Amino acid sequence: MSYQRARFMCEVIATVIFLLISSTSSLLENPKFGEPIRNVTVAVGREAIFTCIVEDLGTYKVAWLRVDTQTILTIHHHLITKSSRISVTHSENKTWNLHIRDVQEYDRGWYMCQINTDPMKSQMGYLDVVVSPDILDYATSADMSVQEGVNVTLRCEAKGYPRPHILWKREGGEHFHLRHGQMGSSAYGPMLNINQVSRHDMGPYLCIAFNGIPPSVSKRIMLIVNFPPSIQVDKQLLGAYDSFSVTIECFSEAYPKSINYWTKNNGDIVPENEKFHIERIENQSYKIHMKLTIKNISQIDYGSYQCISKNTIGEAEETVQLYRNAHNSTIKKNSEKNSIYHADLSRKDSLFLGDGYYSSAECVNEMEEAAAKVLDNFDGGDTPSESKDYLYAENNSDDYGDENGIEVLDNKTKAEINGDNITWFTKPERVSKRRYSNKVKMTTGVTNVSQHFSMP
Repeated sequence: MSYQRARFMCEVIATVIFLLISSTSSLLENPKFGEPIRNVTVAVGREAIFTCIVEDLGTYKVAWLRVDTQTILTIHHHLITKSSRISVTHSENKTWNLHIRDVQEYDRGWYMCQINTDPMKSQMGYLDVVVSPDILDYATSADMSVQEGVNVTLRCEAKGYPRPHILWKREGGEHFHLRHGQMGSSAYGPMLNINQVSRHDMGPYLCIAFNGIPPSVSKRIMLIVNFPPSIQVDKQLLGAYDSFSVTIECFSEAYPKSINYWTKNNGDIVPENEKFHIERIENQSYKIHMKLTIKNISQIDYGSYQCISKNTIGEAEETVQLYRNAHNSTIKKNSEKNSIYHADLSRKDSLFLGDGYYSSAECVNEMEEAAAKVLDNFDGGDTPSESKDYLYAENNSDDYGDENGIEVLDNKTKAEINGDNITWFTKPERVSKRRYSNKVKMTTGVTNVSQHFSMP
């Protein structure tokens, strides 16, 4: 005999027994339900309890049934089903509880509390089984590597009950391309479409599944965008001076990561040594800032320098031409009683401080070195050296005047600015002993130079 047939026969016998018991009940008793059965919602793995309140039960019996399968689960105190997860409890022959332990999704449905009166009395309650989200790996995108410019679709599927919603975000919270060319920080739906993907779209994306049943779950999908190198330089022509230092810079973008280096005059690779200092600064996964500092420049250092970037897809290069500036004609000392120094800023690329200078292409530390040369011109006391009377000027100061001419150090030093020219006037007299924090600041055609110094 098959299992299904045996089960059917058992249920028939149980029903017959239930009806026979009902025929012996007293006709004077009239049981009724005290209140409706409440619906129950539980998560998978939890316990569900249905409660049936019956008043004046007398000698009648209470049974629990699964409605959709017409399966008798219990009759009064007796367990009919073979499931070990189901049990029945009662209190004072009035409160009848059906227990379903370790609830599974297939337990979802209607359950009936039945009294064996004639006609039969019954009421039902619904068991809703909720399931927290779970992302389906087989239907969800893995990490992707694509070429720049193609269309990309990221997919994410999840199961759960109720059906989960899908939310897309970038891991760092950055915005990404949405439909119709718009940008946003999030998107909904099982698919995320990115048209003509660019390097800016590269990075980790989060697929987040949620349905109100904790916990929400997420999957990290890495989008790699491959593209050949590109290089930018701020200045293709750069002037420098003998015995000083200069820094050449270039900015490259490439993925996979590139090999970056410098060459001179389209020849040998520039080495890292006491003469040349090379810095490689990685700003993002695909951006590299290259710096080449040339120290103690001499005649052989002038020429063309190539910034070169290579990866497995391609290569790129840009050239910076380093030329020699002749600065001996741009500063002169007037033959007046007071020492007067004059700098011609018409080249729009340098600011002179006595026989020190600042070139717009140089780093801040070069500015400090040039300023230190001027500070060294003092003899350490309160009186400027008579041989080298160099002091500083301050421009655009709220304390010392306007942009067309300012006075500092108790009128002992004066600077005048006229168009492209700046002139320092210094008097070889004792200056005040109180300390001054003065600033050299001059805007030329290509740079704004600013640095603070403490005067002796």
